[in-house]
Amino acid sequence: MSDVLSTSRMVAPVAAPSRPARRAALSALFPAAVCLLAACADRHSVAVGSVPEDYRTNHPIVIASKEEVLDLAVGASDRGATVPQRDSLLGFLANYDRSAAPVLTIMAPSGAANDLAAADAANDFAHIARNSGIPADRIMIAAYRAGPIEASAPVRVSYTAMRAQTDRCGRWPEDILESSENRHFANFGCSYQNNVAAQLANPNDLLGPRKQTPIDADNRSAVIEDYQGIKQKPPSSFDPTIGF
Repeated sequence: MSDVLSTSRMVAPVAAPSRPARRAALSALFPAAVCLLAACADRHSVAVGSVPEDYRTNHPIVIASKEEVLDLAVGASDRGATVPQRDSLLGFLANYDRSAAPVLTIMAPSGAANDLAAADAANDFAHIARNSGIPADRIMIAAYRAGPIEASAPVRVSYTAMRAQTDRCGRWPEDILESSENRHFANFGCSYQNNVAAQLANPNDLLGPRKQTPIDADNRSAVIEDYQGIKQKPPSSFDPTIGF
């Protein structure tokens, strides 16, 4: 019995730390945890922050010379330019800058099954271009060697113009599912930038503003009169079926 009592005295329970002691321990650990988290965040910002996230930086719109090309299919039995070919060519030449007057090249195939018909069509295309206001000395007719497989090679009409453009879309250098970083993928924003560049009628608008055109005094007076007439109308004249 005395042995049991002596053993119970030897394994007496240890007293739990008081509340102030626990608070002091937590207060000591909190700055260390904050420092560790800050170090992780800083390393992440250094690794990811060097990669540009702006799609305008990854896919910039630049102004450069670009070759505008129109291929017109010519049948072997055609004799001269057809109505659909004429309409397509006039729409293509609508964007031709007659003040700059770049060289308009009309290339007819040689060695194809339709080379005779293509030569006649090329001469008609040059006549249409002259009637559209393009100087005759800026029109060049040439020939290109068509492959034997091309039974009906097209006539190619082209000229060089200044255009706003971006790089080619569809770049996927890496699988976006294999990256755990929350960053834009390489092709992000490319189609948007291409659409914006295609809608610019004057690429120089990206470089600076143009001179403001004079106002239309008649149109401005009409707008002001309509606005004043609506403001001066009495509320009783309102008809819910037809409006003001």
